[in-house]
Amino acid sequence: MTIIISQEDYCKLFPLKSGYQLDVKDEFDWIWNYPEELAEGTCRRIELRDGIELEINDCQLRDHIRLKLPEREHILEYSIFSGHNLIDGCSVGSGQYALHGSGMAPKEVFETKSSRRTVDIYVHLYPETFLSFLGDNTGQIPKEFAHLIRDSEEVYYNSIGNITPAMQLISQQILHCPYQGITKRIYLESKVLELMTLLVETDSIGREGKKDVSKLNKNDIERIHHAKEILSQRLNNPPSLIELARISGLNDCTLKRGFRQCFGTTVFGYLHNYRLEKAQQMLLIGDMSIAEVASSVGFASRSYFATAFRKKFGVNPKQYLINWKNSA
Repeated sequence: MTIIISQEDYCKLFPLKSGYQLDVKDEFDWIWNYPEELAEGTCRRIELRDGIELEINDCQLRDHIRLKLPEREHILEYSIFSGHNLIDGCSVGSGQYALHGSGMAPKEVFETKSSRRTVDIYVHLYPETFLSFLGDNTGQIPKEFAHLIRDSEEVYYNSIGNITPAMQLISQQILHCPYQGITKRIYLESKVLELMTLLVETDSIGREGKKDVSKLNKNDIERIHHAKEILSQRLNNPPSLIELARISGLNDCTLKRGFRQCFGTTVFGYLHNYRLEKAQQMLLIGDMSIAEVASSVGFASRSYFATAFRKKFGVNPKQYLINWKNSA
């Protein structure tokens, strides 16, 4: 049996009042028990500093869980897995990591299929916190890190790889931290950043070794344009990347590569931009409210729509309409 749950409902399973402070010397170290119907185990969250959070999930699921994630703004995140998971159709198994940059995350499905006890590590970093370690006050993002720090209208970067022995050692040191209080926080923050360093370095080496020299044939180009039309027609309920590839008659790698070559952006980067352009047109027609327009083009959150619209057009939707009416 597979339990299907939305991100919003999943978060409600861990209300603040149901947790308790694990370390009596640290008010930012909390732990929650999993609901009995979902799993046996705990979820622990430690805010190491403003902008860095460590999460440790130690549990055994009672059933497979399919977590439906909405389109959302994403911060930097990396995960170390000990069980089998599927991230939007891509398998991530024991002994692997996932590295995600900041930016716009499309609708995704995160599925866990482990029937044994697993202990997974998640680290969340705000982009400005990550950049603060670079010691550059100019606001310029170094080229080697640009793919990790993207604006909210750009689809976020993600990468999956194998854990090295050095990464495994640090992971175990995090899980078996011998300290409490402020000493624990200093120790864990140093280990979290050390692990981040290894992940970013490994990812950088892998990126340098990839050379996209293959060319698309005429049939592939036609299928990629067909995929673009499908996205344009299904703004409020777009297919997943795997589904879009299947409908278009392509594999997902060719679809992703082809979108970059044909349109200069990712699949969901194109979708995000087209949604905003369509929303702009609908606002000017004036038949619908801002909330209705946002929903019509596929934005579940009005606040996220307003933020994305402002980044693309310079003002929020309401001000955009005021400016347009005043200029008419």
